[in-house]
Amino acid sequence: MLGRLKALLSSSSPVNPAHFRSAMSTSTTAQPQIATFASGCFWGVQHIFLKHFPPAENMGILNTAVGYTGGKEDSADPTYKQVCSGETNHAEAVKIEFDPEKISYDELVEFFYRTHDPTTVNRQGADTGTQYRSAIFYHTPEQKAVADRVTAEVQEKHFTPKGEKIVTEIIAAGKWWDAEDYHQLYLFKNPTGYQCPTHRLHW
Repeated sequence: MLGRLKALLSSSSPVNPAHFRSAMSTSTTAQPQIATFASGCFWGVQHIFLKHFPPAENMGILNTAVGYTGGKEDSADPTYKQVCSGETNHAEAVKIEFDPEKISYDELVEFFYRTHDPTTVNRQGADTGTQYRSAIFYHTPEQKAVADRVTAEVQEKHFTPKGEKIVTEIIAAGKWWDAEDYHQLYLFKNPTGYQCPTHRLHW
């Protein structure tokens, strides 16, 4: 948390958000879909998805946003400070718009697990609190079925052999609130800014 506060005080470089968005291909017949994940500090989560699936390279991710979800129903339009206090119970999350003909929801869920530690409750690295919990917020019954299946597969292959248990929540997506502008694409604007050490490829 201290590292993040220091990072917020650092200067940022201008970034053109259009470079991190992609239009749907005219050759696709699919409608864009939404995937929503929480796995710790949303700066690093957004950064690693965009680094490995750059929209400009037409790999399936069309657009992303960081924000807050999964909180109390009476906590509307929360601020970063309120979310960090834990009082609203929101998770820091990333919303991903994707083309299912280019990348499947299965692939996104598996990549989500590859890029953080899903075995720690309300914690990633030194970041602790409910806002840093591991969660998949599904948008359709089909997404829930995929999330359940991929979770079981990842558990069996990568964590059961180590005697560890995935604690990721798999819950229906609710109200979404965009985070403040300075959080969007934060690590692209601030390449030396704070990044949770768990946000890397684990396998």
